[in-house]
Amino acid sequence: MRGLVLYGQTGKFTWRMLATVLVGQSLCVFFGALVARGIAASGDDASHSTAYLLVGSGLALLCIVGAGALRRPWGVTLGWFIQVATLASAVVVPMMFFVGLIFLALWVTCLVQGGRVDEAQARQALDADGEGPSGDRPAPDGTTRPVQGGADRVGE
Repeated sequence: MRGLVLYGQTGKFTWRMLATVLVGQSLCVFFGALVARGIAASGDDASHSTAYLLVGSGLALLCIVGAGALRRPWGVTLGWFIQVATLASAVVVPMMFFVGLIFLALWVTCLVQGGRVDEAQARQALDADGEGPSGDRPAPDGTTRPVQGGADRVGE
């Protein structure tokens, strides 16, 4: 998979998609922390209920910080760490494993597809600047003329 980045800058479209995933993930992680607190408070492990809430809220806050840090080269690495931490939260609330898998799939999809969109936008920007194939063909005198019908018509 050539689109998976562990460290470094991503394109504008990619980091926006990744930030959206992390913000949505922060909500789910926070609600998971509330569930963990509720389960611990009603069970035999009532002494850990506040700790679960604090750690889960910290991870949710880290998701927000990670969304803002995606413009930096280490932001993607932080995002990967958040994905692993979300999967690890399944130790406390087993359903968080499925939540973590969903957000991991979204993260990987955004990295791969966002990279493709960024590449396409870069090619389109080059085409608009006249440095690439844009549908205009150079005439023998050095000027460009639009191609009609998309096919080469010699002699017209």
